[in-house]
Amino acid sequence: MWRAPAPLPSVGIQGSVGFRFQGPTKSVQTDRFLTKERGLAMADRIPMTRAGYQKLEEELRRLKTEQRPRIVKEIEVARSHGDISENAEFHAAKDRQSHIEGRIRTLEDRLARAQVIDPSGQSADAVRFGATVVLVDIETEEQVTYTLVGEDESDVSVGLISISSPVGRAILGRGLEETVTVRVPRGTREFTILEIRFD
Repeated sequence: MWRAPAPLPSVGIQGSVGFRFQGPTKSVQTDRFLTKERGLAMADRIPMTRAGYQKLEEELRRLKTEQRPRIVKEIEVARSHGDISENAEFHAAKDRQSHIEGRIRTLEDRLARAQVIDPSGQSADAVRFGATVVLVDIETEEQVTYTLVGEDESDVSVGLISISSPVGRAILGRGLEETVTVRVPRGTREFTILEIRFD
């Protein structure tokens, strides 16, 4: 007897690594950078922490509600001064407006493609997005601590590095006591992973 195929699951793929992806309207667990939408690779998504997502949201709000109206007024005032062809204030204001609108489009695109990742509860057996990692430079024996975050929230001065940075790419997926080689402008550096944790 013919039977109808079972319906596809409405959530994502449960994998061995088990990242937990959280967005405004979805939550997915997977061992690959894949979203629950079939055929949409994580290459089209932008991984970030909840704090990073909120930071971009706040910047977008500020641009739309504060800076955009302000620059419109500046343009109106500059235009009222007469001939705009030789009006330096007008052209400067238009340049700032172009920059603001460009940044708004960029933020809207990145937020639309954001995949918010909650790394809490992950096993510390390997370096993953959101992990805090203690490294030791084999040559100098200097220890450094980094947390892997998205490109928009990286700030090496406070130990936040992007997963797409040279160090981030080198240590992603590696385990405790593994040694990695990182290409730097002056050659290469070798680090050993001393600690992995998810704060």
